[in-house]
Amino acid sequence: MQKMHRTNNFDFLRFLFAIAVIITHSYALSGVGEDQEWLYRITNKQLSFSGLGLSGFFVISGFFIFRSFERSKSLVNYLWKRFLRVFPALFIVLLLSLCVIPFIYESKVPLLLNSSYLTYLPYNLSLYGFQGVVSGVFDKQPYHAINGSLWTIRYEFSLYLAIAFLFLIKKKSKIITALVGFVFILMMLLYHYGLDYVGSSKVGGMLGVHILNLGGFFVAGTLLATLNFERWNSPALIGISLVIAILAIYFDMYGMVKHLLFSIVVLGIGFIPIKGIRSFSNFGDASYGIYIYAFPIQQLLMYFFKLDITVFIITSIFISILFGFLSWHLIEKRALKFKSKPQRLIKN
Repeated sequence: MQKMHRTNNFDFLRFLFAIAVIITHSYALSGVGEDQEWLYRITNKQLSFSGLGLSGFFVISGFFIFRSFERSKSLVNYLWKRFLRVFPALFIVLLLSLCVIPFIYESKVPLLLNSSYLTYLPYNLSLYGFQGVVSGVFDKQPYHAINGSLWTIRYEFSLYLAIAFLFLIKKKSKIITALVGFVFILMMLLYHYGLDYVGSSKVGGMLGVHILNLGGFFVAGTLLATLNFERWNSPALIGISLVIAILAIYFDMYGMVKHLLFSIVVLGIGFIPIKGIRSFSNFGDASYGIYIYAFPIQQLLMYFFKLDITVFIITSIFISILFGFLSWHLIEKRALKFKSKPQRLIKN
């Protein structure tokens, strides 16, 4: 997840998207049900806060990961930066989860003989062996997963790897634009007209429907990056796209236009500096930390306190923000200081 330049609003947008995911998860983890979320109801099941949050994450990642690809001096340098942005913080949250589990474990099977406890860290650290549940933990709660948010990381990291293949044609910008455009059109055709055939299929444990949906937002962001969107972005374009998107929601057609219009609106707002908001990055980029810590924090809150939904949402947000900033300043920011190390080793 790429660090943004402070003359734009992307750190703030990512922060909001992380909070949005918490709101939807609050309804699910409290037992109220995601279908009771007000945004989901007023948009006739077309939008949810978590849907907005995840879509926004993938759009911004698609754009800025492509920019990282352009700046990277080598494939090794590119992959190393991606590794540093994802795995150090992920390892710590998984390790902390293992440390907390003994205090809430309720199975008669000795913890160290519980295979799901022993596999929790290596499976999730591999990304593609995602394991949400440890038997004997949160068994009586509406959701048994310890950290259900982690399922999306493998999708995003796979898209990072897909971008890596562009190193084969890195200096051919027009071909890259044409290729990314072709992939986006193909994905949209499959998403809208072939989902019955490929939606339930799996690749590396990843469902086709999520590859096309989340991947569609990522590729849309990448396509706009290849077209140098920031150069021709304007308030008028944002306004027109937003109006069309709202009309599409009203006529129950948002799904047909969301990947392109939502991407334009998110990137458009991100690139128009707003006084006060554009300096949000001075505090650090807490979005990834918020995202990976919020779910287990919410599970623990419900396990110990059984909070009312409103109190649950507010408490979850504040504690997750705290952990998000701690994760950034103590782990993520420090890990990124090593991002040029492979390049130095190659030169030596």
